[in-house]
Amino acid sequence: MDQAGIIKRTKAFVKETLKDAEGGHDWFHIERVYKNALLIAKEEQADNFIVSLGALLHDIADYKFHNGDETIGPKVASDFLETQQVPREIIDHVIKIIENISFKGVIEN
Repeated sequence: MDQAGIIKRTKAFVKETLKDAEGGHDWFHIERVYKNALLIAKEEQADNFIVSLGALLHDIADYKFHNGDETIGPKVASDFLETQQVPREIIDHVIKIIENISFKGVIEN
C-alpha cells in the first residue's frame, strides 16, 4: 500500500470537495487540524497514516451542513478510502475518528 500516495490523493480530494466551504470548514481549517494531529501523534506514538486520514477527512461532509445527518461524512470518507484500496480495518478506524471527533455532546462541568 502506497501510504504517501494515498495521503497525497486524500489532500487533493479534500481540497476539491471543500473548495467552496465556509471559513470554519475550509482547506485551511483541515490543514491546521492535520498538522496539529501529526504533532500529537508523534508524542503519542500513534499511527501517522491513520491519524493523517482521520484529520484530513474529519469534516469532509460535516453534519451541520447536511440537515444534521451524521452519517454522510463517514460514508463519503469510507467511499473515498475504498477507491484508494485502503484496507477495511484502517477505514473502520478512520470512520471511528470521524464519528467521535466533534465537540458536540461534550458535557461541561
